[in-house]
Amino acid sequence: MSVVVVPSPLLSVPGAVAGIPESPDAAVAWHYGDPFGEQRAAAQRVAIIDRSHRFVLNITGKERLTWLHTITSQHIANLTDGQSAENLDLDLNGRVLHHFVQTELGETVWIDTEAERGPELLAFLQKMVFWADAKPAAADYAVLSLLGPGIANLTEALGVAGLPTVLQAVPLPDGGFLRRMPWPTDDSFDLVVPRERLADWWARLTAAGAAPAGMWAFEALRVAAVRPRVGLDTDERTIPHEARWIGGIEELGAVHLNKGCYRGQETVARVHNLGKPPRHLVLLHLDGSADERPVPGEDVTAGGRAVGRIGTVIDHFEFGPIALALIKRAVPADTALTAGPTAAAIDPDSVPDHDAPQAGRLAVDRLRGR
Repeated sequence: MSVVVVPSPLLSVPGAVAGIPESPDAAVAWHYGDPFGEQRAAAQRVAIIDRSHRFVLNITGKERLTWLHTITSQHIANLTDGQSAENLDLDLNGRVLHHFVQTELGETVWIDTEAERGPELLAFLQKMVFWADAKPAAADYAVLSLLGPGIANLTEALGVAGLPTVLQAVPLPDGGFLRRMPWPTDDSFDLVVPRERLADWWARLTAAGAAPAGMWAFEALRVAAVRPRVGLDTDERTIPHEARWIGGIEELGAVHLNKGCYRGQETVARVHNLGKPPRHLVLLHLDGSADERPVPGEDVTAGGRAVGRIGTVIDHFEFGPIALALIKRAVPADTALTAGPTAAAIDPDSVPDHDAPQAGRLAVDRLRGR
């Protein structure tokens, strides 16, 4: 499905440089003239980032939560007012189709997801309603993100009595809400506001001290935190275990392992209980002296043999050029790699631990008297 994303009105802000044409972030500012300074502001002070290209929808109706619970990967049947969660839509083989963030507020489920995938997700949800009292519909709302410890000084400008805790949300004056996220930094907040108020919120928060920052800053901090973005750091074969999405709301994951049937659950349960993921998401450090950089989708090779797939590639204000990659689980962390045209090395601290005993294997061993 080809989706036309309308450029953000905030591209008219002085200094705004639009994202690369044809990229997922072409409709918003990539930076405002000082990419590394903007990253420092987001990590150390407070920055505001235009993410208004995200697709927003909502679901009303008395059965909105119990219905959505039956067709997605997260345990969300009992979300309370103001509670948020990450969630996935999987195909029949457990491969990731959509990743989204949802918030229950004011008897409505609010969902935001990638611009290119939003219409397809909405169409799927509408198709799956059948007789449930649930009404999914597009919502003319937009997302702004605030990053950095300095957000504590913006409560008056935000019009809230206090900041919400992780994966909680509070309503904002004149509509919308403020939600706290567990990534890309320890101090990460999203404003989901009526699109007609987007410029007003930008002006209010920058006047209160938030530094304008582009998607370059958000993406650099996301990659450093080893958080995947669907469509960039995943491919058509990606299962949740490979992309660090396993875990309920309490574990800050997107796949709850103790819930009823949903599409793709068999694969999730089998890999969790009996197997291991064929690949895992790791952080790569790239050779900064190279003339070329890899692009998402290129092979990662070892000794001329393909061992993985490159995802997001970005320049970080402290780490230099870094990237996310799905690498075959058996590849040792100290393996010399080439990512596209560039030498690369796995950050050993980013390698997941797959050695924990699995419940299914332990049960089989007990039956066999081991």
